[in-house]
Amino acid sequence: MIPNYVTKEVLDNIILDAIREDLGDGDHTTLAVIPEGKTGKASLVAKENGIIAGLDLAEIVYGKFNKEIDQVNYFKDGDPIKKGDIIFELSGNARDILSSERLVLNFMQRMSGISTHTRKLVDMIDDLPVKLLDTRKTTPNLRMLEKWAVLIGGGTNHRIGLYDMIMLKDNHVDLAGGIKSAVEKAVEYLKSTGKQLKIEVETRNLEEVRSAIQTGQVDIIMLDNMSVVDMKRAVEMIDGKIMTEASGNVNEDTIREIAECGVDFISVGALTHSIKSLDLSLLTKI
Repeated sequence: MIPNYVTKEVLDNIILDAIREDLGDGDHTTLAVIPEGKTGKASLVAKENGIIAGLDLAEIVYGKFNKEIDQVNYFKDGDPIKKGDIIFELSGNARDILSSERLVLNFMQRMSGISTHTRKLVDMIDDLPVKLLDTRKTTPNLRMLEKWAVLIGGGTNHRIGLYDMIMLKDNHVDLAGGIKSAVEKAVEYLKSTGKQLKIEVETRNLEEVRSAIQTGQVDIIMLDNMSVVDMKRAVEMIDGKIMTEASGNVNEDTIREIAECGVDFISVGALTHSIKSLDLSLLTKI
């Protein structure tokens, strides 16, 4: 399912820009050796295990090249795949299949790498009442696709951009003169603009947690790079009255212990900024 923030306009902009970047004034290799009107077939094959993502996107991309390309899927987005699996088969204009090959692979390999790592971390904390969040640490102009891939992998999207939440990070807090002042300014801004946005504040120690609680105006308190001992203490101080998010130094070795601290959310920038693409290959047939 395509999330509502991945609109037709968003997809058109991303795909058409990518086509212009790759195709330029023509795929001269294909134009030189493949006769006009020749038809062909191809299969997308997994070269390693993982979680597949981008099947819905691939159909849209092929449609931009040639609406007559037929894509038959044997999996759906979010399914586990194994090395050697045929993900889908294509049939249609051979030139268009070849010219769109790398673009589809680039999108799907990136998205599948994100969904695979997301699923791995989600599975490690699946029995606990905590949600795995992504961040804004995304590839410029590809954020919507990368966040879509997080959803496919079983994660939860945090804010999509700067416009859908007030998030008072450490730099905001320091420049505003402290947490109390920063929150007061944020509340006043929302009142003056009529905007209804949640307020999250980043805290670096228990003293800042206490300050955030005392404002009575915060929806989420981020516990940033805290030790497990301090994180547990912070959760006790907050006592379920405000949502909590753990952030910083989250990986496969630490996520379980962090989740057991009782936080509501764990955000992981590495879901999108440090991902190895999943190896996929498009093989043509005569």
